[in-house]
Amino acid sequence: MRIKIKVSTTYKCSLERAFKTPLLCDVSKVHTGYGLMPIITHATHDENWGQIGSSKKVYAAKSLWQKSGFVSMDQINERVENEYWKFQVDNFQSWMLGFYKFVGEWKTTEIEQGNILVEYTYTLHSANPLYYPLNWLFANTFWKTYMKRVLENVRHMAYNNEPYKYE
Repeated sequence: MRIKIKVSTTYKCSLERAFKTPLLCDVSKVHTGYGLMPIITHATHDENWGQIGSSKKVYAAKSLWQKSGFVSMDQINERVENEYWKFQVDNFQSWMLGFYKFVGEWKTTEIEQGNILVEYTYTLHSANPLYYPLNWLFANTFWKTYMKRVLENVRHMAYNNEPYKYE
């Protein structure tokens, strides 16, 4: 089963800032935790991060649902400069309600100079029919809310010219 969730907003910044900030800045400032989602602390094995085919190991703080440490792998699948990212999160180290991978997309469209439409989409992949109702509920309530929080974290970072960690 694939569940696709999309949220969008408009940023008032440069196209480059709206495009690069979510994936090239410090991941711990993007994924700050919420409910079931632990606070992301850092990434390793990220030497080429941002290039197509690159990957990184993501680490989180301890939460009620999991121990601290390595939690998943991120990979860049596609990158079209100032337009589109496609990335994947998988190799989950704790049970994720039957999900085995998340495929994210970050699309930026300049409406006019300094006014950027950001479309943020995640497709959550699950293979166990017993969990499909729970998967749908999780995706359409919790995950959608979490994605909106990420959009706001990235907005704050973009507006404050957060330095890129990767190029």
